[in-house]
This record gives sequence, structure tokens and C-alpha cells, in this order.
Amino acid sequence: MLKTASEVVARLGAVQAQDYGGSKWGISQRTIGLTDVEIEKEIDDGTIVRTHVLRPTWHFVAAADIKWMLSLSAPRVHAANAYWYRHLEVDDAVARRSRTAITTALSEGKHLTRAELGQALTTAKIDITNPIRLASIVMRAELDAVICSGQRRGKQFTYALFEERVTKPQLLERDAALFVLAERYFTTRGPATVDDFAWWSGLTKADAKRGVEAAASRLEHESIEGRSYWSPPERRVRIASPLAHLLPNYDEYFVGLKDRSAFSARLKAAGEKARTSALSEHILTINGQIVGGWKRTFAGRAAVIEPKLLLPLSEAELKAVGAAARKLARFLG
Repeated sequence: MLKTASEVVARLGAVQAQDYGGSKWGISQRTIGLTDVEIEKEIDDGTIVRTHVLRPTWHFVAAADIKWMLSLSAPRVHAANAYWYRHLEVDDAVARRSRTAITTALSEGKHLTRAELGQALTTAKIDITNPIRLASIVMRAELDAVICSGQRRGKQFTYALFEERVTKPQLLERDAALFVLAERYFTTRGPATVDDFAWWSGLTKADAKRGVEAAASRLEHESIEGRSYWSPPERRVRIASPLAHLLPNYDEYFVGLKDRSAFSARLKAAGEKARTSALSEHILTINGQIVGGWKRTFAGRAAVIEPKLLLPLSEAELKAVGAAARKLARFLG
């Protein structure tokens, strides 16, 4: 188990983070038991940034890694966004004017909300009456390494200038970046395929293959039913007793793979389907297998955890779910 949230994020390469609270809980489960407050401090301190990178969606990325990761993924994300750039008329000229206005507004260490950036753009006579256009302009500035996440203001997210927030970015040549990203991906998510890696990273299949080939000497390879899988050496571990996890809905355990059928083997063996109604919130696993979903509500200072089981559980498994709920309670304080 790792001691800091930034170690977890760096080890994984990136952590999907549009569900902000859920993503922090996912990080906590890979540490010695960090609380929400402790992880929030690392984010506020800037050792972890939250920005658009890969595919695209929100991700947590270690500050030291974000520069080289953007150099890999930003061109692909821009290409994926091309239709919306045209539809919303966010062309290169608008992007340049927006960067100037945003940079001026955030200079000298300011951290501003998206609405405040919108005010700065309006002052610069850039039309942001369509909120989707504002979001597109801001995302483009993130992908161009102009801005990234700043310190939260209460529950509000802010943005800061990238060059002021990320003071010691690591720079890697393209082939070295492909190697590092592939090694981190397969070390933490293997066994996985090149298709899984390409989906998760948003890279072309050709670049994904190059990354795997570069990292091959650090990985184990095996063929299962005619498909090539890559994994870290000596990955397999024995589980002596039921191990339950209350995983957030976008946890890297699931979203890190394109093919997630292996997680439903127990459901399939029992003749059950992974019903959407049970899995619409978060995912409950026993020994890595989906057995249902769960949701959390608050009643005063109490957090109420409601499992939605798709399978009957043994007494030992139910106790394991209780232990997982107590871990969540400690995380929430």
C-alpha cells in the first residue's frame, strides 16, 4: 500500500476524475488509508492536478507527469473534439484570443472559477453565452497547457496558470513517453491487451503497439484464447478470505479496460446479468468479481451505505462488505 495520493496517481499514470469525490475514494483504497481531507490537501498543494487529458475526460495526474502526458494525448483529443470546435466556432483565432484573456486574468497567482474565467472572456469580447462554448474554450486551454486545476474555493473548482502551478514538469521524448505510459498501464492494470491500452490512453493502435513493444522486457506476455495479454511479472496473489471493495463508478479497475467481461464471470456462472439498475451508482466486488452495486447517502453526520446485491452472499462475504463500509467511514471522517 502506498503512503500518498500522488504516489497512487503516478503509479497508475492517470485516474479518471469526473466524479471528484468518488475518485478520491478510489485513490484512498490504494493507500495505507488516507482520508478525504488528506487527499484534498495533496490536490490543493498542487502535487496532483485535475485536468482534461486522455480520450478526453477529467483525470487526476501527478504534476510531474502532466507535461509529457499532454504532449502525447492533446493532439488526439483535439482531433476528437474537432467537430465541436467547428460547431461552436472555437477556431485557432478564438483559441489565441482566449488564451491571452485567460492568462491575463490568472496572472500573479490568481485561482479563478470557470464562471470568473467566463467574465474575463466576456470582457475580451469573446462570446460565451453558450455554456458549452465556454467549456470547450476552457478545455482547449487545458489541453494546450495554459491552465490546470487550482485550489478549491470551498466546494468550487478553480483554474490556475499551468506554468505557475506545475513548476517542475518532467519532459520526455515521444518514444520515452510511450514506454513510460505503457509500463505504468500494464503494471497496474494487466493482464490487458493492446486494444485495452489504446482505448484507455486514447492513442492510436500503432502508438499503443509501440509503447507495448518498448515496455515488453518489463512485462510478462501470455496468449489466452488467441489474444495477447501483457501483465507485470509475478502479478498473481492468493486471497485467503473474502475481500470486498466498494468501488466508485469510474474506478480505474473497470475503466482501465475496454473488455470488462472478466469481472462478471461470477454473475455469468450464476446465470445473472449485470443489471443497469443495480450498477447505476457504484460497484461492489468480492475478490475482484462484481456482485452488485451500492450507493451512499448522508443522514446528519452518518453515512448510510446501501448495497444492491445481484447475488446472495455468504456470511463471511457480508462481513467483508461491512469491513469495506467501515473503511469508507474512516475515509469520510
